Amino acid sequence: MTTATGDQRWLIALDIDGTLVHDDGYLSPRVAAEVKRVQDLGHLVVVATGRSAVNAIGVTKEIGLLDGKLIASNGAVTVKIKPEHPRGFETEEVITFDPTDVLTKLIASLPDAHFAVEDAEGVYKYHKHFPADALGDINHETPLDQLMHQPVSRIVVLSPEHETEEFVDTVATLGLSSVSYAIGYSAWLDIAPLGVTKASALEAVRAHNNIRPDQIITVGDGRNDISMFEWAQAGGGLAFAMGQGPDEVHAAASFVTDAVEDDGVASVLSGFEGILFTRSVG
Repeated sequence: MTTATGDQRWLIALDIDGTLVHDDGYLSPRVAAEVKRVQDLGHLVVVATGRSAVNAIGVTKEIGLLDGKLIASNGAVTVKIKPEHPRGFETEEVITFDPTDVLTKLIASLPDAHFAVEDAEGVYKYHKHFPADALGDINHETPLDQLMHQPVSRIVVLSPEHETEEFVDTVATLGLSSVSYAIGYSAWLDIAPLGVTKASALEAVRAHNNIRPDQIITVGDGRNDISMFEWAQAGGGLAFAMGQGPDEVHAAASFVTDAVEDDGVASVLSGFEGILFTRSVG
């Protein structure tokens, strides 16, 4: 088998939830097999997720990533995958910010919302209940004021009382110009340091590995994937939105692939023949 090297290598960035795995965490064997195939061809597969590193590392193991980088917390955290390490990874970079001003503004506008922060060690502190497995394995419930006045890599806001579109409109009025943020399918808001996105972290990985900007593929389903779609396309690469994603995510992509239930990632990766990507969608 010929292995891609140098200018032949592609960087393939994959989201987790709604892209690699179903809502219940199921990973299709067909998707896992296609990811392994392109890795075996020598291409660089990078998982880029909104999950914390602790919650994402199990998926990287399932798809056969035994080394390389994992981008977590929407770009604020980059870790080196190390199966021999007790946690399965070694933290390489954590970008933090002071959450006090942003949290103060959010609490005033969304007094009934649920709030959480992730610190530089990947530990979550939260106020009010979050769904099971939504936060990392290490988390503590604390009074609201204890979420402030410490460096954090991100803020998470959950507002069950809002419909998604209503929540989008509300957040747009808050003037969150000092941070980067993305809204999920539900009334879920992820806030990162200014300028920190999946795209910013992926660019560092691309540059480190000397991969051509026009040999990038990104696949995702959510609003937090739009930054990496725009980044890929700006350099001449490709962006694939999962079929079940919202319209604005579809609009930001080069192509729309199948839904996660229909193995959309596998549909994209099956376009690889030998060491070259055909730039066509089946």
